[in-house]
Amino acid sequence: MRVRSVVFTVALAGILPATSFAAQLPNQQKPKSAPMTSPEERAALHDGSDWKLIEPHLPDPQTASAARLEMAGDVLRARRFPEDALDFYGYAMARGGNISVLMNKMGVIRLELRQNDLAREMFLRTVKAKKNDAQAWNNLGVTEFASQKYGSAIADYKRAAKIDRNSAVFHSNLAMAYFESKDMESARREFSTAIHLDPGIMQTRDSGGITAHVLGSQNYPELCFEMAKLFAHNHSPEQARLWLAKASEGGYDVQAHMGEDLFLAPYAKDPEVKMMLANSAQMRKRAVATTTTPGLGVSSDAPRIN
Repeated sequence: MRVRSVVFTVALAGILPATSFAAQLPNQQKPKSAPMTSPEERAALHDGSDWKLIEPHLPDPQTASAARLEMAGDVLRARRFPEDALDFYGYAMARGGNISVLMNKMGVIRLELRQNDLAREMFLRTVKAKKNDAQAWNNLGVTEFASQKYGSAIADYKRAAKIDRNSAVFHSNLAMAYFESKDMESARREFSTAIHLDPGIMQTRDSGGITAHVLGSQNYPELCFEMAKLFAHNHSPEQARLWLAKASEGGYDVQAHMGEDLFLAPYAKDPEVKMMLANSAQMRKRAVATTTTPGLGVSSDAPRIN
C-alpha cells in the first residue's frame, strides 16, 4: 500500500500546480505562523454553495463514531474547509479515535495553513505520545526545515528513517535537509536511497495524505543539477535530461558544470540537451526583457502562494 503524502515547497515558485501547497519565502526570512482563520473568513466560507451541500451530511459530534467523525474531517479538508476539518478531527479524538493519526492530520492542516508553530506543537505532542511514529517525526522535521533549523530537521528525519527504512519520502526529506546544510555527500547518499526506493520521488504527489514531503529549496537550480547527476549515475537518461532542463531554466550554468562529472559529461554532446540549453537561454532572455518593476506598495520579494 503506497503511503500518501502532502507536498510542501519552500522558497520556490512555478514547479507545482495550484492544487499543491507552494509557499515561496524570500531568502533568509524565517517563516512565521499565519494567524488563525478569522470568524468573518469562516462565515464567508460557510455562505458558499459547497458548504450548503456538505453541512446536512455532517455527523453529530455527540453521537457519531470516531471513524465517521474522522471521515467527515477528511471530506472537509479535501473540500477546502480546513478549520472545520480540524474541529471534526478534534471531535473524533474526543470519541476515542486514534490520537497519533488524528494529531498528524491536524498538524499537516496547520502546515497547509502556514501555521508552522501550531503544526510543530501538534507533531511534538504526537512523538511524545508515540515515540515510534515515523510520520510524526518526519512531519516534525518539516516544521524545523521550514524554520531553517536544518540540524534539528536532520535529527527528526533520521528518527523517521530509522523507524521506517523503506520510506522514500523520509530519505528524500533527509537529503533536502543535508542539501540545505551544504553536506552534499550525505545529501547525494540519501537522494540515491530515495530514488532507489521510488524513482519518481521528486515529482509532485497528491495532497491528501499525512506524510509531509518537501520538494523546494533555497537553491533550486543547483538541486536540479544534483538530481540530474544522480539520474545520470543511475543510467536514467530521460530523467537526467529532465533535471538538466529544470536546472538550466532556473539559471544554473549547466554547460559549465557538466564536464566536471564523469557520467554527465557525455550529455554535453547530446543533441536533445544542446537544444534544451539553447531553448532555456532564449526563455531566460525573454523573461529578463519582460520583467517589470513592482508597482507602488508591492514588494519585489513578498511571499507568494501558488
